[in-house]
Amino acid sequence: MGRGLTAALALVILVGVAGVLYVIVAAAIKPGGVGGLSGLNRGAMAKLQVLPDPVPAAPVAFVGEDAKPVRLIDFKGRAVVLNLWATWCAPCVKEMPTLAALQSAEAGHGVKVLAVSMDTSGQTDKAKAFIATHPPLGFYQDAKYAFMTSMKPPLIGFPTTVLIDRSGMERAIYSGDTDWSSPEAKAVVERLAAL
Repeated sequence: MGRGLTAALALVILVGVAGVLYVIVAAAIKPGGVGGLSGLNRGAMAKLQVLPDPVPAAPVAFVGEDAKPVRLIDFKGRAVVLNLWATWCAPCVKEMPTLAALQSAEAGHGVKVLAVSMDTSGQTDKAKAFIATHPPLGFYQDAKYAFMTSMKPPLIGFPTTVLIDRSGMERAIYSGDTDWSSPEAKAVVERLAAL
């Protein structure tokens, strides 16, 4: 082989390696790329809507386990799976055991499943009794529907699950029920916890 051909081949290899490195670094930095949640919406997570640009979690106050107000910012440092549900919502009731299984599996990995009841204050006892049958989930409630009016894009029904990264940014929304104990859901939550 001549020197010119060897130099050209070396240049092509060098440009190829540089291109691959550029793609890897750009994808890790860009929220929608490999470093984000895109590409994971398959199987049980097929309806996952990855936000093109993460937004700060809604500054909504809701009632915590001890009946005191809490905000999503109180959970900063943990990945949050925020599930909005109600006892009168059959799909919500159906998926709750899978959310409990997710919390059990991921609790030691910096993940918090917040199942927030959207039942009215007159249904608080019913909602508490229901969630008590799904340990280790705790009871949280938004009887004033503050999440419904403050989230962007607006929520349209229940159940709705919002995935929030450790820095308090909303990364994805799942509308409807799914199996949160599935391998696909586990992959999404593990990626969320790594962001």
